[in-house]
Amino acid sequence: MFDIKEELKKLPSKPGVYIMKNADDEIIYVGKAISLKNRVRQYFQSNRNHSAKVISMVSHIAEFEYIVTDSEMEALILECNLIKEHSPKYNIMLKDDKMYPYIKVTVNEDFPRVMMVRKVVKDGARYFGPITDAYAVKETIEMINKMWPLRKCRKVLPRDTGKERPCLNFYIGQCCAPCQGNVSKEEYRAYVNEALDFLDGKHKDIIEKMKKKMEEAAENMEFETAAGYRDKIRYIKSVEERQKMANTGMNDSDVIAFVRAFDEALIQVFFIRGGKVMGREHFLINNTEDMSRSEIITEFVKQFYSGTAFIPKELILSEELVEGEREVIVNFLSHIKGSRVTVTVPVKGEKKQLVELAYKNASITFEQFGEKIKRDNARTKGAFEQISNALGLEKVPVRVEAYDISDIQGFFSVGAMVVFENGKPKRSDYRKFKIKTVAGANDFASMQEVLTRRINHGIKDGMDKKESGFARLPDLILMDGGKPQVKAAELVLNSFGLNIPVCGMFKDDRHRTKGLLFNGEEIYLPSNSEGFKLVTRIQDEVHRFAIEYHRKLRETAQVDSILNHIPTIGETRRKALLRHFGDIEKIKRAEVSELLEVEGMNIKSAETVYSFFRQENPEMK
Repeated sequence: MFDIKEELKKLPSKPGVYIMKNADDEIIYVGKAISLKNRVRQYFQSNRNHSAKVISMVSHIAEFEYIVTDSEMEALILECNLIKEHSPKYNIMLKDDKMYPYIKVTVNEDFPRVMMVRKVVKDGARYFGPITDAYAVKETIEMINKMWPLRKCRKVLPRDTGKERPCLNFYIGQCCAPCQGNVSKEEYRAYVNEALDFLDGKHKDIIEKMKKKMEEAAENMEFETAAGYRDKIRYIKSVEERQKMANTGMNDSDVIAFVRAFDEALIQVFFIRGGKVMGREHFLINNTEDMSRSEIITEFVKQFYSGTAFIPKELILSEELVEGEREVIVNFLSHIKGSRVTVTVPVKGEKKQLVELAYKNASITFEQFGEKIKRDNARTKGAFEQISNALGLEKVPVRVEAYDISDIQGFFSVGAMVVFENGKPKRSDYRKFKIKTVAGANDFASMQEVLTRRINHGIKDGMDKKESGFARLPDLILMDGGKPQVKAAELVLNSFGLNIPVCGMFKDDRHRTKGLLFNGEEIYLPSNSEGFKLVTRIQDEVHRFAIEYHRKLRETAQVDSILNHIPTIGETRRKALLRHFGDIEKIKRAEVSELLEVEGMNIKSAETVYSFFRQENPEMK
């Protein structure tokens, strides 16, 4: 039995992280402290000065743990990681987990490429972003490819120079084929430097260079080349005209302001890169009741910048950070960035105007977002509450797993598991199962195999402390089917000594969701209720996921059986063909030039594949 009073006496006067748990061993709060002894004791002293939220939290604490660190900054890093991992009930949580796209130029390579990525690493490349509009990133890269003939392939140059024919991009004028030695490093680097100037916004310099080239081409009567430069100049000017990025005169900065209502707050961030507003984004955080504005913005800064790929040189905030936390947060951000980060709360001037603009945008967005928050809550958590009430469960489930079996006359039997947390699909935890121990069409035995494997994985991953889709067991299991499927699940759960409620999702004669089967009784939810709609979505989703996997196995088996008969085409090239074309029909109809675009294919292999399908199907010749 955990004795809180006795354990409080053992707390060390050192920095670290404390973890509060309830009677069900669930983590309900994670915090950091300069002195664990002083901070944790405060929770259990007189609650006269405590907020309602803290009083409620303390009433649910059954035990606590702590981790000692060498410094407060280490404690801050650990606190952020634990909050993201466990999503404690009483911590404020950043709801949006966005991975922003960047434009990456691999200047660390002999012949650089331009590409879109979602992670910044210290590899010597140049990164531009983050950019909140992924479409704008793709459009910009496409524009660069049209303006400058840079390579798109993954070949390692100069190692792979001359090993294969140039790709289609060379023939359509969108690559100068450095893979064939057609261009020197210096000439190629000139193209790259112009592309970098374009990304840096140095449009006037590029236009001047292109004007000179256009005039030279015209003087040499190379009118087609001159027309090409003319079109590029027009294109760059049109980009300048329609660009809506305001020039602020600042370098890399993020401007942050927020509005709040009840237990929700909406944060607005303006991303300024190279002195220009590159985009804006809003973020919702909850559990903000009884928190000061300083506490809200401090928690946002900690959670957001501990996970984002890019940290700017300056954060321009609408509120001061919590007193005593400013220095450790600045050091923390500077440590991640690798250079000094400053935090500013402006009172006048251009920065103050930007903060006010961010605040106005946050207010407008929150007004538009308010009703959406309510609707989303009704469709997700509210729907789970309706289902819980209909079933008479003691507590509302957070994690629900649904299962289905798919086969055709017993062949290619597969199982599917989909996961919904707080009423929303958690696709990273979806799992597929190829049935191994059951022969023929036997849904009962197949379901037993799937659930047994799932729980064994969960127990093993839990013991190994792995972060996987199996590590956490569900609060409720839904089976696509009736009594046999429910019985199969209950037998497996009983064999493990687990007490997890199981429901069957049964359909009517027209194959539409009708209700739930629980404890031998049919439970009907009103067809217009959010609970019923969510059950329908879950049943459709698990059925779709199972069918999709089943179809993929059938197609793969069919394709493999055909490709296996092509002489000299090994497993590596078979996989490359499938990745490139997607299905067997496209491979059959591909011309030699198209086959040459496949990674690892040479002219001999391409002609072998081409000839094989023409011999098999003479009408294709």
